[in-house]
Order: sequence, then C-alpha cells, then structure tokens
Amino acid sequence: MKPFRLGLIISTTRTGRFADKPTQWLLHRLADRREFAAETIDLRDYPMPLFDEAAAPAHSPPQCVHARRWADRVGEMDAFIFLTAEYNHSIPAALKNTLDHAYVQFNRKPAAFVGYGGVGAARAIEHLRLICIELQLAPLRSAVHVGMEAYLDIAAGRRGFEDFDHLNTSATALFDELAWWTAALGVARAELQDQPGPFRPAPPDRLSDDQSKTGRVRRIR
Repeated sequence: MKPFRLGLIISTTRTGRFADKPTQWLLHRLADRREFAAETIDLRDYPMPLFDEAAAPAHSPPQCVHARRWADRVGEMDAFIFLTAEYNHSIPAALKNTLDHAYVQFNRKPAAFVGYGGVGAARAIEHLRLICIELQLAPLRSAVHVGMEAYLDIAAGRRGFEDFDHLNTSATALFDELAWWTAALGVARAELQDQPGPFRPAPPDRLSDDQSKTGRVRRIR
C-alpha cells in the first residue's frame, strides 16, 4: 500500500523556536512507520499578511500568492500533525492566520497534535481542536504534551526526547490512532467525493425545490 502523505506543520516562526527539536524527533520516529511518508510544512515558508481577503476561502480561493501556495501544499497531504507552542493560553498568531487562508484542502482529513511548554500546551491544543473542527478536519484525541520539565531539559541539551518514556509512549499511541483515521477517512473521501458537503453545494439538478428557492445550501460564516 502506498504510504500516506503526512504533513508536520511547524506552527511557530520566531527566532530561536523550540519546534525544530520535536520535529526532528517525530521524523526520526516516523522513519520506522511504513504507513506514513512524513514531510515538514514550515510556516516560515508562507509569509502571509494578516487575513484581508474579500471572501473566506470556504467560498473563494485567496488572492495572496503565499496563501495559494499554502493551500496547494496542504491539499497534497492525507493527514497532519501540528507542532505548537502555547502563547497566552492559545496557539501562535502565525498559525491562526495561516489556517484562516485555506479551507477545502483540509476537509475530512485527520489532525493530531504535539504541544510543548506550560502544561504541555494543553490549552492551546484544545483551542486548536475547535479550529480544526470548523475547517472540517477530524481532530484526534491522542496527543503528545511536552511539559515544562522535559521542555527545559531538552531545550538546554541536558536530555533528549528518547529519555522521556511517557513522550515516546504518547507518540506511539498518536501514530497508531492517526494511521487508522487516515486510512478510514481516505476511503470515505474516495467513495463519497461526489457527495455535497455544507460548503460544497450540489449541482442544480440535485437541489430540492426548497433549496433552489431559499439558497440555503451555501452558508456564509
């Protein structure tokens, strides 16, 4: 079976970020997982302005060239792992802004999470799960939370990820769950690709009389 394309989204852009360390750890761990072909997607490569499009990407492709590149890139993936810090109990602004620039390319694909910092970025990940639901991603329950003790030791070079059994156990559970959901949703997308969704209106000949009269198929949010 052809491996699933898995995008590791590096969600912070600041100088001296910690995110590169867990990214390399995940790539090393994923090298032994035949289900996945992992690729990094670094937000530094997509320097988008604050969202200023005339319409939401659910209804119209963005005009920004970087946003179009971003949408094309995530559209190639079968699944995602978001690597995120926690800023003021939420996700980095760069990640939120970037997510706002794509929509259909995320639909009906699974998303998993690796967070680091205070409480293992648990609050940021909970916020990110809600955003993923609105993008019609399928957020997973399993996650890797790199708490402050591990974060400080790894950042200082005193220990590595392999020294923390709970992180490796969590990563294995995340990979197992992600493989199942990626396979299941991949089959569903292939079999039901012609079925309309809430932002994918049916062709005119499939609309009911009520839908044709009210125009309620396409909802603006």
